[in-house]
Amino acid sequence: MYFSCVLFVFSQHINYFCRLLAYMRHSIKNILTAMERTILIIYTGGTIGMVNDPDTNTLVPFDFENITKNVPELRRFDFGVHSISFDPIIDSSTINPHIWIRLGKLIEENYDRYDGFLILHGTDTMAYTASALSFMLQNLQKPVILTGSQLPLGTIRTDGKENLLTALEIAAAQHDNKALVPEVCIYFQDMLFRGNRTIKFNAENFRAFRSDNYPPLAEVGIHIKYNHPCIQSSTQGLFSVAKRMECGIALLKIFPGITPQIVDAILNAQGVKAVVLETYGSGNAPTDKWFLDALKEAVDRGVIIVNVTQCLSGSVEMWRYETGIHMIDAGVISGYDMTTEAAITKLMYLLGNCSSLDEVKTNLTCSLKGEMTV
Repeated sequence: MYFSCVLFVFSQHINYFCRLLAYMRHSIKNILTAMERTILIIYTGGTIGMVNDPDTNTLVPFDFENITKNVPELRRFDFGVHSISFDPIIDSSTINPHIWIRLGKLIEENYDRYDGFLILHGTDTMAYTASALSFMLQNLQKPVILTGSQLPLGTIRTDGKENLLTALEIAAAQHDNKALVPEVCIYFQDMLFRGNRTIKFNAENFRAFRSDNYPPLAEVGIHIKYNHPCIQSSTQGLFSVAKRMECGIALLKIFPGITPQIVDAILNAQGVKAVVLETYGSGNAPTDKWFLDALKEAVDRGVIIVNVTQCLSGSVEMWRYETGIHMIDAGVISGYDMTTEAAITKLMYLLGNCSSLDEVKTNLTCSLKGEMTV
């Protein structure tokens, strides 16, 4: 009896020891996997990268090669962080498709070396860049997160440090060695949004961005709460970057009192291949004959016209009212609930990469990268 008891106790200790070894093996494996992860920061310019120069008492860009000097918290991450910086840095108001192609090439060149990418960018055109990259990056299976700040890192009350650190954590987040958010996103002030669903709506508030027609992909407080059903799953196939973007796009915003001369000047501008038409409400515009005739004449010449709403929230539904039906008859294409930024960059991408106008029109009516709800 005594011997049986000893054997039982011994076996329990052996079982506990085996479980402990298994737990330690699993923990060590997780630690090693985390340590192998590396995120690349690409600094294009913008407020976030500024610090105070004590000699001149002015804000100047800091050297991102020594980023841990300005953000020592980076040393506490369980993944590696590398950085490269544009030289010279780019003010976001001067961003253009050539810069998007440059960003795409940088990601392509480093795609196999890093587990995620963080683009530091000025806020003014961040939604345009995020939208453009969402279309340009094909078969993306890793996070590409854009962030910035309203106050420079070098100021006491900066929002830049929290945006930077949390965006890095999101870019590195994985489950079963797969990225949690394998798409192009904007992280700003506690919210992660799909990039091509986001707009900048406030020039001075820390919460500068919003996504009214699509839920946040994550909300950040004490914990990062991911909205998994709304996050796109990883696509299959070889990663590549579309490097052609057509710039012959015009934006025509309808307003009371708009004249035939203004409409004609935009629709007939030299080199215009597509027009984003910003209309009222659910896609309404003037029913004047001159206006509808101008649209039809442009469409007949091969100009693509996409209808998006001026409202921050809601969708174009041209079939609901007579004015919309007239535009359908004229050949105007519904942009549904796309943002203006997404509509412009989608047109640039499609016109630069499709083989025919019919292919462009077909792709405009379907969601390619989660940019609209059809």
